[in-house]
Amino acid sequence: MPIKIPDYLPAKEVLVNENIFVMDESQAFKQDIRPLRIAILNLMPTKETTEEQILRLLANTPLQVEFVLLHPSSHTSKNTSADHLEQFYKTFDEIKHLRFDGMIITGAPVEQLEYEEVTYWDEIKQIFEWTKTHVTSTMHICWASQAGLYYHFGIPKVALLSKCFGIFSHSVNIPNTKLLRGFDEQYLVPHSRHTEVRKEDIEKEPSLDILSESEDAGIYLVATRDGKQIFVTGHPEYDPLSLKWEYERDVAKGIDMPLPENYFPKDDPSRTPLSSWRAHANLLFSNWLNYYVYQETPYDIDSELSFCYQI
Repeated sequence: MPIKIPDYLPAKEVLVNENIFVMDESQAFKQDIRPLRIAILNLMPTKETTEEQILRLLANTPLQVEFVLLHPSSHTSKNTSADHLEQFYKTFDEIKHLRFDGMIITGAPVEQLEYEEVTYWDEIKQIFEWTKTHVTSTMHICWASQAGLYYHFGIPKVALLSKCFGIFSHSVNIPNTKLLRGFDEQYLVPHSRHTEVRKEDIEKEPSLDILSESEDAGIYLVATRDGKQIFVTGHPEYDPLSLKWEYERDVAKGIDMPLPENYFPKDDPSRTPLSSWRAHANLLFSNWLNYYVYQETPYDIDSELSFCYQI
């Protein structure tokens, strides 16, 4: 489906250069369908990069999608300009009276803090609770997956002895599950985290299924049996150079950081890494939008979302 985003959103030029079809608003309006409405709560510090990554995946489906970008009002971003947030983002208070077909909550660099120490934790809890009644299906990514499992089911996160950092092979636990339709038996996913959720804790909750995991990276995909909550512990949305940027950032800070595993060709950080997970990332988002959002959401969502952008 062609993607329609605001003219001046920086992600637009990037996506156009990747040959992603951008449709103008009048053309999108003529399509006799109801677009899916997706809220994207962007908790990442480099918000513009994350916008590109998420919108790229949402655009690669046959469904038309409207989206609204959200940021926590209880936190002041240090890496994204106030002008960018003012022009392209909304806060939860501005949209909480509305209903959405789907929601994506991104990761955040706060995993080594206790949840209650996170400055916007109270706001995140409100949003988690709101999704139960106002969103057909919510996808939580990385830290958000751990936070969601903790809030909804009391599942704790556990500190790792060393950072889970690199590209890891994963297996499909439940064959023919809708979220993993078309997946290979083994596929690759980037991870970048200092904490994890344990399999034995998740298995105690009867409403959860572990859909996929890795021998080296642990739990990857967890879902409620009704499909309303999806938890993704890795970063399928990452660009080919995302882990390289994180590695170089930490080295520049003087952190004794090992190379990301299975990432640089011949473990040589001077060589350009290649994407080995993009196909499965696209399939994951496509399956989620189709089977967990489009096939499940009511046609009449009740409220008009006038400030959504179309993709």
